[in-house]
Amino acid sequence: MEPAMAGRTPPPGVTHLPEGWHVVRRSGPLGFVTHVVLERPDGRRVEWTSRRHRKALGLRPARRHHIGTRIGLGSGASSPTSRWMGALFGIGAVCFALGSLPLYFTRVDPSVTAWTFFIGSIPFTSAAYLQYRETLAAPEGVLVDSARPGPLRTLVGWKPRRIAWWACMIQLIGTVCFNVSTFAATRSDLSVDREVHVIWTPDLAGSICFLVASWLAYTEVNPGLLPRSDRSVGWRICVLNLAGSVAFGAAAVGSRYVPSTGEPANIALVNLGTFTGAICFLLGAVLLPVESAHDATVDEAT
Repeated sequence: MEPAMAGRTPPPGVTHLPEGWHVVRRSGPLGFVTHVVLERPDGRRVEWTSRRHRKALGLRPARRHHIGTRIGLGSGASSPTSRWMGALFGIGAVCFALGSLPLYFTRVDPSVTAWTFFIGSIPFTSAAYLQYRETLAAPEGVLVDSARPGPLRTLVGWKPRRIAWWACMIQLIGTVCFNVSTFAATRSDLSVDREVHVIWTPDLAGSICFLVASWLAYTEVNPGLLPRSDRSVGWRICVLNLAGSVAFGAAAVGSRYVPSTGEPANIALVNLGTFTGAICFLLGAVLLPVESAHDATVDEAT
């Protein structure tokens, strides 16, 4: 955590503060800044957070005992971006859950199961890119109605000082790895050695990326190592995604090939981990539009 400080230096990703506003305190994990307390000209204090900033949810009242208090009045309407991301992540999660169900894969041709996973990986990647783009398109000021970056700057960008950028970029790489592994799995003419290189290796890489990205996103909203809920929907989403990534990681470990048989080491773990992870991601996807409607606040008047 960074020491308390005051001044005019805005949070990372923010180009300026409104006239008369000051930074009272900032904090965050791993050298990043995820929480900033700001004082307005009228003396009232508000809190800027990294996740709320990138999702344009606005500032919230700063409270001395913030953890465990209910925040957010809710705007009543979810944002189009959150609905698109929720739908795409949800479709991908349903495909992965379906493909890992014995009731499904024992009754269809193996090629159908393989294509189910590949088809599901496409909306995963599409949603991950939207999330990455959401980070690049965040307001340039602390207020929701601040100017936004131009269209070209929201397509691709380099924001190494922001933990959200790392989380979304690493997650996007992970989804591309799953694209590669699931597409390779649709082929039936691969040797065991080739399967290891083009199926299991990118699957393991994707699972590691998901674990790292989910941990970064979790630390963005959770102060300290122990779970400390602020009762925001965003915190719940991050917990679900972290649990899903752990389950996917377990599935990747179980799918490692046994040299003597050329078969996965633990097919039961593969199916259970994939199904559990998919359900966690599905629940997180359902909550994305809820977050944009429930957690938004309007407390920014200068």
